[in-house]
Amino acid sequence: MSAGVRNALTVDVEEYFQVTAFERVIEPATWDSYPRRVVDNTRKVLDLFDRYTVKGTFFVLGWVAARESGLVREIRRRGHEIACHGFGHQLIYRIGPKAFRRDIQNAKAILEDITGEAVRGYRAPSYSITAASLWALDILIEEGFDYDSSIFPIIHDIYGIPDAPRFPHTITRPAGIIREFPISTVQVRGFRRELRLPVGGGGYLRLLPAFWFRWSFQRINTGGRPAVLYFHPWEIDPGQPRIKAGFRSRFRHYNNLERMERKLSTLLATLPFAPMGEVLADLPECANGQGAGSGLR
Repeated sequence: MSAGVRNALTVDVEEYFQVTAFERVIEPATWDSYPRRVVDNTRKVLDLFDRYTVKGTFFVLGWVAARESGLVREIRRRGHEIACHGFGHQLIYRIGPKAFRRDIQNAKAILEDITGEAVRGYRAPSYSITAASLWALDILIEEGFDYDSSIFPIIHDIYGIPDAPRFPHTITRPAGIIREFPISTVQVRGFRRELRLPVGGGGYLRLLPAFWFRWSFQRINTGGRPAVLYFHPWEIDPGQPRIKAGFRSRFRHYNNLERMERKLSTLLATLPFAPMGEVLADLPECANGQGAGSGLR
């Protein structure tokens, strides 16, 4: 592992019933009718981070922050970075520019009112900044965000820009510049070509063994690059209510929930982590918003 390389530790703070996997069976208008579990689950995450003396970035959904302001204050009081996950957890390429701007303005204002600090980082629901929604980067710049972590450089049915850069970089857009911290992938040789495999965390971490992620992060770090780990508080809550949905949605959401906390502990105990804003500040090409840009137009 390259000396001094720290990886970004990130948490997407949302409720179990707000995920894209359940959007066809749960209307946002009914969210308030479901039992809330995000406070207890997030406190479990905070205690887990305390156990390993690590700090991270919490991308908080505005809907959650509006109802649980004390949780946002507690996250900040315990030394973690507060960032924005939007307000209503809707896919960006579906809602369009006007609704997206309203969504992030609302969420950012709520978070800044609670913390009294500027919110600089953003992550889209389900990584929905894709080739069809790059306009979102311009709106983020115009609304005062310094960095984004929404681009997943893989092929997927919901998200992904397969040919996007794999590592943190600065993107030049008509509205200005923004730093991008893509979700981590590792490149391995396939039968006929190089393959990009997702190693950022979440459902991939629940599905695959922890040693694969540890090896992948160490391989990325050996090249002098940081990786990013992400997950959701509901992913360490095997006792959460079960939602009636299709098989694929249930598999994506419920698979190996009971193993997730142990896997996270393995990674937290063996890899160096820090909040995403600090990790970006460590990088000369991203620290002050400088760089050649990525070519994402």
